[in-house]
Amino acid sequence: MKKLLQSEWISRLIDTLLPVFAAMIALLLGAVMLFFLKVNPVEAYKALWDGAFGSTNAFAETLVKATPLLLVGIGICISFRGDVINIGGEGQMIIGAVLATWVGLNFTGLPGWLTITLSMLAGFLGGAIWGGIPGVLKAYFSVNEILSTVMMNAIAVQLMNFLLRGPMIDPAQAEMASQIPQTARLEEIFRLPRLAPTRLHLGALIAVILAILVYILLWRTTLGYRIRAVGQNQHASRYAGINVKRYMVLALLLSGAFAGLAGATQVFGVNYRMITDGSSSGFTGSAGFNGIVAALFGGLHPILTIPASILFGALLVGANKMQRVVQVPSALITALNGLVVVFVVSSEIIRKRRQRRREAVAKHENESAPPPSNGKQVNQVEAGS
Repeated sequence: MKKLLQSEWISRLIDTLLPVFAAMIALLLGAVMLFFLKVNPVEAYKALWDGAFGSTNAFAETLVKATPLLLVGIGICISFRGDVINIGGEGQMIIGAVLATWVGLNFTGLPGWLTITLSMLAGFLGGAIWGGIPGVLKAYFSVNEILSTVMMNAIAVQLMNFLLRGPMIDPAQAEMASQIPQTARLEEIFRLPRLAPTRLHLGALIAVILAILVYILLWRTTLGYRIRAVGQNQHASRYAGINVKRYMVLALLLSGAFAGLAGATQVFGVNYRMITDGSSSGFTGSAGFNGIVAALFGGLHPILTIPASILFGALLVGANKMQRVVQVPSALITALNGLVVVFVVSSEIIRKRRQRRREAVAKHENESAPPPSNGKQVNQVEAGS
């Protein structure tokens, strides 16, 4: 029995470390690519490390990049635990940012802290609406949520382009021929506080606190238990009296809400205005997609998503310095990040297969084990004989 428990513990430890092994393999493949480009991999990765952690300012930039990844990631933890797949983080970030920016530009007569609070709530609400629509389509009309969330991304991008080139365009840009798609700049009183002289803002601390609260929600409340129960087995949950459709919608709604909050923090903590190049990544920096990978890397656990987000934030920041120092093409940086994404997602598939194999072995051992003997009956037989 002790040996069985030890092997089970080791197997679960391996499952936990699978994303780490996957990232290491991806970096090794990246080293091979660097070698063929006649670049010293050690020098390149040293530049990557220095760019992400080499100074106080570098580490602050890593945390700035990690903040939207963490906010999107903890939302992904909720939706994936509820067995609904949210690929719409990009669109939810955009809609959350649009509503938050509108509040910040129009409610200028209020105290700064109150306008910031209302803007964050508006971003939260905007993302929730944009995530809740696919949730309703999934729960009540059986529309595939992967397809609907991706399509909602496209709608959000076009809506953003329309607003930033029309109703919400900076008045100064409207008078110029350039017509850059951006809003007016937020007043200084309506910006999230920064840790001078870095760009690290209060949103990073908010994201960490929310990750802890989401952990409590999922594992210490009835609401979180029901979301996870629906994700584990919808039929059993329905038999137990849980309204499956309601919690499917709620999972996507909350997931979108945190993505919307990520968009709001980008505006109020980093850019101080909403600006785009016409694509979703022009504003989000692909945080809506990278947040999914950060959540998977953290095993869909909100607390473990914190270091996972920092890791991917470090890759994004450090890769820029690596490109400058060793003069590698920008396409290689994209390929390196893509390798990490592919291997981390693949590790999740391997983990699920290992889990199913363990369950099958345990079931087989239970079925083949001999029934326990009844000591009392044996003693009576011996006494009678």
